[in-house]
Amino acid sequence: MGFYIFCDESLKKGKKYSNFYGGLLIRKEDFEWVKEALDDRLIELNLEDTELKWQNINVYRLVAYQKIIDYIFELVKQDVIKIRIMFTDNRHKPVNLNHHHKTHQYHILYYQFLKYAFGLKHLSSDKITDLEIFFDKIPDKEEKNKEFKKFIHGLQHLPDFQESKIQIKTDSIYEVDSKDHILMQCLDIVLGAMAFRLNDMHKEKPEGQRIRGKRTIAKDKLFKHLNRHIREVRPHFSINISTGIDNDQSNLFNHSFRHWLFIPKDAEFGYEGDGI
Repeated sequence: MGFYIFCDESLKKGKKYSNFYGGLLIRKEDFEWVKEALDDRLIELNLEDTELKWQNINVYRLVAYQKIIDYIFELVKQDVIKIRIMFTDNRHKPVNLNHHHKTHQYHILYYQFLKYAFGLKHLSSDKITDLEIFFDKIPDKEEKNKEFKKFIHGLQHLPDFQESKIQIKTDSIYEVDSKDHILMQCLDIVLGAMAFRLNDMHKEKPEGQRIRGKRTIAKDKLFKHLNRHIREVRPHFSINISTGIDNDQSNLFNHSFRHWLFIPKDAEFGYEGDGI
């Protein structure tokens, strides 16, 4: 028994919301057939030589991207994959931050995301659950990245993770190129859509123009298409708050799609400025 988690990050500083992190979890036994099915769809849509990215969406690719989202959410609805999105609200200003917090914020938030977002401590298993984690190339110094990976490796030793029997081997934490991983590319689309809508980018107009640009309209249509799928999974889904647990803590793991508004432990509310 085991899982792969593909991770990605998006907008670091937005007008309203910042620090977007995303993850996609899939059982190892399902990985190959899902990858093959997605590769087949890329060929059908004439996208086999194109990296799927939120930034690459335009009027001409809109329908193809909508069909990719259709298939991804078929898998979400069947609980073949789980998707998690984390972000911060700029109105929550962290307080009592020291130098380490400020210089390692990227890694600290990623650590919090992996520790909590998938609810792995609620995984019930009587066997070792092997976990392999894939990061898009981490944009920081090698020394800091090595320290970060040590903390990720140490998650398995936390008391909360003992019952879940999670195992993370030292050589099972990877930095990869998203061009080589279709699931990471699909995650980029979902993550980008959330950063786009939460920061009101769908309302933006080119300077001096009265109407929105075609690319902005295409992205807005794709977000709405995505949102319809999410609401089939979570009928009362709200984009800007943490997804409810339906009175059951184990749903932090069981749910196939969840949002997490990360609020620092010590934070002041009402401040429009830098997040952590």
